[in-house]
Amino acid sequence: QVQLVESGGGLVQAGGSLRLSCAASGRTFSSYIMGWFRQAPGKEREFVGTISRNGGTTYYADSVKGRFTISRDNAKNTGFLQMNNLNLEDTAVYYCAAGSPRLPDIGRRGGYDYWGQGTQVTVSS
Repeated sequence: QVQLVESGGGLVQAGGSLRLSCAASGRTFSSYIMGWFRQAPGKEREFVGTISRNGGTTYYADSVKGRFTISRDNAKNTGFLQMNNLNLEDTAVYYCAAGSPRLPDIGRRGGYDYWGQGTQVTVSS
């Protein structure tokens, strides 16, 4: 069992930056692939990106590629989502997730077993 708690959300102007954190407790954080998803009002939860167990490999959705960076510090049981050059379409609740998805499933919600409660990110014009 892993418990995940996101933090760092808030209100930011378009073009600005935010850094989200995902603190993990319970079983060994480094045992899991970590993913980030987001859900905008009235929309389905969508994949943002994922990072391998040792942090050496990352994948991103096309919509955030080049602007968002995922990292992790296994010694501190914490994952991060650095978001730069934010735009209005990035407004959503952001969730971190942990699991052991196979490569074809890294972008699917069902590939992850544990989820945080989410943190709101609002981008204003």
